Amino acid sequence: MAETHGLMERLEKAVTRLESLFSDSHRSGGMECDGINGVNGSIAPYVEAFDRLLNGSVAEFLRYSKILEGDVKTHAEMVRAAFQAQRSFLVLASQCQEPQEVRKGAWSCKRQLHLGPCFHFYKHGASPKPGPYVKEMNDAATFYTNRVLKDYKNSDTRHVDWVKSYLNIWSELQAYIKEHHTTGLTWSKTGPVASPMSMRSALTSGSCLSPPPPPGPPPILDTETAKDEGTASRSALFAQLNQGEAITKGLRHVSDDQKTHKNPSLRAQGPPVRSPTKSHTPSPTSPKNSPQQNHAPVLELEGKKWRVEYQEDKNDLVINNTELKQVAYIFKCNKSTLQIKGKINSITIDNCKKFGLVFDNVVGIVEVINSRDIQIQVMGKVPTISINKTEGCHIYLSEESLDCEIVSAKSSEMNILIPQDGDYKEFPVPEQFKTAWDGSKLVTEPAEIVG
Repeated sequence: MAETHGLMERLEKAVTRLESLFSDSHRSGGMECDGINGVNGSIAPYVEAFDRLLNGSVAEFLRYSKILEGDVKTHAEMVRAAFQAQRSFLVLASQCQEPQEVRKGAWSCKRQLHLGPCFHFYKHGASPKPGPYVKEMNDAATFYTNRVLKDYKNSDTRHVDWVKSYLNIWSELQAYIKEHHTTGLTWSKTGPVASPMSMRSALTSGSCLSPPPPPGPPPILDTETAKDEGTASRSALFAQLNQGEAITKGLRHVSDDQKTHKNPSLRAQGPPVRSPTKSHTPSPTSPKNSPQQNHAPVLELEGKKWRVEYQEDKNDLVINNTELKQVAYIFKCNKSTLQIKGKINSITIDNCKKFGLVFDNVVGIVEVINSRDIQIQVMGKVPTISINKTEGCHIYLSEESLDCEIVSAKSSEMNILIPQDGDYKEFPVPEQFKTAWDGSKLVTEPAEIVG
């Protein structure tokens, strides 16, 4: 919480300094601007468009986050401060000419100030083609918020609304960039030249004319005291264990009249003691006795996500009319087969058993998580397939997808089938590895299976 509070303070200070820079200091010597982007009394169109995004999807996200409270609300405040800082930077660009070393200044800002989320928004202005970066963030957000939808979609619609509002921010930000900043930020052709130093200083709590002070010394840890306490505790433990038979001298003798197995009256005075070696019938409140919840099968398009869930013994599942921006999330489908036609952004298979997937093209990634006995056939192209915590996964590649990268972790029985002479040849994916020290670093390579 201390780190979160500190980051919030830095973001708030960044916004305050930016607002101050773009109002008061612009009217001081050498920073006067007769208009905004050369038009007196008007606001740059891309700033107006950004304001509509702030008053629309961002405001909606903040409302839903406030309802959920806790860490969600704290995260939302950080998002709000970052967007405010981005708006202030856009205003600066609309009033001033681009500095000659803006790119160098941006990277220096990142190294020296460690602005976190705020730097990524600054990067949108300094780097060419910011759209793909936002798209990556959208894909990442979609992947992780799928877990939230899975946990709350049938129990708490507030979380579902929150996820939709969060993803909507990135979608609208992509559209905003595509319309106004396709190849990067457009600076003013008139007005003073913005100084990279003033921009860096504006994002900190220091003066615009001097660099920020260095961070204070790290906290001093009393490692000697902790080491002494740990050594003393271990010494006391080993001293007790090394007593041998003498360790029982401290135990109190129990006479026959105090033994419950010889005195039935003592057993009636207290609750029965259960033997740890015997099994007992679970109580009525035990989770094992609760009936298994049945879910209705789902195959539907929700926004930009195809949901395929709880399908059982279905071998004719088909998704048509796909679009590049769509993703597919397949959850708890057993003994079923799905075909996805066209080109799609990404596919996730989660908690499925004996499931088959056939698809044409994926521009992002295909992920298999916590599953068993999965078969995947690629008809077109896919750059990456990830297999995680899965037992049994067979992947049939096409001629076009032979450059696909297979990433695996904590998985077994994985095989890649390569087309050769009209048939497929099977190649197992290594599951065991050997690691050795070569004198300067660790070297890891697959271990050959001898059998």
